[in-house]
Amino acid sequence: QVQLVESGGGLVQAGGSLRLSCAASGRTESMYAMGWFRQAPGKEREFVAAASWSTSNTYYADSVKGRFTISRDNAKNRVYLQMNSLKPDDTAVYYCAAGVLPRSGPYYITRSNYYAYWGQGTQVTVSS
Repeated sequence: QVQLVESGGGLVQAGGSLRLSCAASGRTESMYAMGWFRQAPGKEREFVAAASWSTSNTYYADSVKGRFTISRDNAKNRVYLQMNSLKPDDTAVYYCAAGVLPRSGPYYITRSNYYAYWGQGTQVTVSS
């Protein structure tokens, strides 16, 4: 079992920045991929960014490329999402997720159904 706790959400004006953090505890010795997903009111949960266990491979949704950066510190069991140039469309609850994927590559790492563990979510609100 792995427990995930997100922090760092809040209210920010358009163009501003936030840094989300996700702390993992429990059986973190396994080689989990770590991802961030988000869900806006009335919309389905969508992929935002993910990093493989080695961090050599990172993946981003087209809507956040060039603005968001995912990073992880395996020694501290943490993953971060640096969000710059925020837009009102980025407003959502952001979830941290962890999973042991069947294979490497973008197909699996970008899909929420392959992640077994989820945090409780943190609200990000971007005002115009």
